[in-house]
Amino acid sequence: MKRFIAPAIATTLALAFAAPAAVAQSMTVTKAEDRAGQVGSAETFTGTAYVAPVFPPEMAGVSAGEVTFLPGARSAWHTHPAGQMLVVTHGTGWVQERGQEKQVMQAGDVVWCPPEVEHWHGATDATSVTHYAIQASVDGSAVTWGEHVTDEEYAD
Repeated sequence: MKRFIAPAIATTLALAFAAPAAVAQSMTVTKAEDRAGQVGSAETFTGTAYVAPVFPPEMAGVSAGEVTFLPGARSAWHTHPAGQMLVVTHGTGWVQERGQEKQVMQAGDVVWCPPEVEHWHGATDATSVTHYAIQASVDGSAVTWGEHVTDEEYAD
């Protein structure tokens, strides 16, 4: 018994399999030297922090920045409505949740800060640190900034 596919069905199947190729997109490689960054604002950082976006927030409402803190530099206290993941890539730094002891973070460590938990992160007083900071937006916002970490809080 021979199988027969009607010409209309054959054409539909051919178009269905060809359609993904017609709308497929190519991968994009963005070179590190082509990612524009900037020194972090004095409103949200103490000391020198350099922030380079990794991908735009339009990517499913998630943003990421590669942040390098020079010795003594740190973020202000802040929270994230959907939490924040820090992936430490170079150096040694500190991270602290409000009311808790400051913790060391170093290359290879991954830090999870749950939603709405107030915290800060940055370099130690003697070493720089670089991490990827990854966070999602909720109602168009990914972070709520608070006051600066005082020198006393930083030194404790």
